[in-house]
Order: sequence, then structure tokens, then C-alpha cells
Amino acid sequence: MAIYRFRITFEDYDDVSRDIEIRPTQTFDDLHIAIQEAVGFDASQPASFFMSDVNWKKGREITSRTLNEEETGRISVLSKSRLCDIIIDPHQKLLYHFDPNNLWSFYVELVKILPKEELVAVYPRCVREINEAPKQYGNSNVIIPVPDEFDEELDEDEVEGDIEEEVMGTDAEDIPEGEERPANFSDESDDTDISSEMETADEDMIDDDSGSDNEEY
Repeated sequence: MAIYRFRITFEDYDDVSRDIEIRPTQTFDDLHIAIQEAVGFDASQPASFFMSDVNWKKGREITSRTLNEEETGRISVLSKSRLCDIIIDPHQKLLYHFDPNNLWSFYVELVKILPKEELVAVYPRCVREINEAPKQYGNSNVIIPVPDEFDEELDEDEVEGDIEEEVMGTDAEDIPEGEERPANFSDESDDTDISSEMETADEDMIDDDSGSDNEEY
């Protein structure tokens, strides 16, 4: 049996492509699932193929979406439509639309008809991949909220003032043993020692004055 080889490219990512081989007796639904697997999509949304001319103008539709009574007679269903029953042009082009909400669009082109299938091959199959496909649901533009305290930058003077207050307010017990005290560190014991020295100096002066008076008289 002959084998169809289709080349699939994204409408918005023309540098990404996949080549898929499939039997003519398989359905458009088989081709649909093969495309989804080849690009890493989940095939969970409705899809449609449109027969197209060389200018990619839409023609007959083959779809998986639910049809109303009026559409039932003129639109084919993927799972009930064999490729060989609809494709007669050896260079047939098709438009493939998937997921109406996000509207993924692909170009599908029959690029080669192989004279016979490989006995050990499982069809449909992807035989060629070029570049990584985009993500099905994309990367949403999520804005991470920033806490209010980070909205405004601290002024340099405020930062220096905070550091200075921390140093001035350091107690003796807060300084680890063996570390030097800051130059502007003050301790109550220092004030006590200074007062004692001043009192001793005053007493010495009084003694000196007393001695000089006795000698004069």
C-alpha cells in the first residue's frame, strides 16, 4: 500500500515543522491525533481540516466539532472520513485549525507519496522534526505582586542613621568577649571612674592649699 507523507508547519512559527507518514485508508482523525502528538499538544479541543488550493484558500471542511442539523449534510466528520476518499491531488494542501479559543493554525501539505509502506512501521508516524514546537497553552504573563515595603527604596541617610543608632545603643553585655568596643561606645562604669578621679584631684588641691597657709603663718 502507498503511504502519504504530509509536512505540517505552524502558521505563526514557520521555522517549526513535522513530517508525518500515514496510510491513505486511515482517517482525518488519525492525522489529527498524529499532528497533536508530533507537536506535543493534548488533542482535547475541537479541530477542523479545510481543503485548500495553492493559495491556501479554504474549501471543504472536515471537522470534529459538534454539527448542527444544517451542517450535518455538507460538512464531513474527522472520524468517518478516510484520506483517500477526499484527497485526490498528489500535492494537496490543507488548512488545519485546532482549539477555537486559542485558534492554533497549521499548514498541511502532501509532499510525497511513497510507493509502499514499511512492514515493521506503525502508521501514522512522525519521521522528521525541525525545531521545538511552542507550548500549547503558552506562558501566561503572570505579574507577581511586590510587598508595599519593597516599593520604595530606602534613602541612604536613613540607612546610615539606622546603623548609627544600633551602634550607639549597644550594651556591654551585647559585645562578645575578646572583641574591641566601637570608638563611640560608652559605658556607665567609665563615668564612675572619671568622677572618682576628679574627686581625688579636688582633695589633693585642698591638701596643698592647707599646707601653704601653715607655712606662711
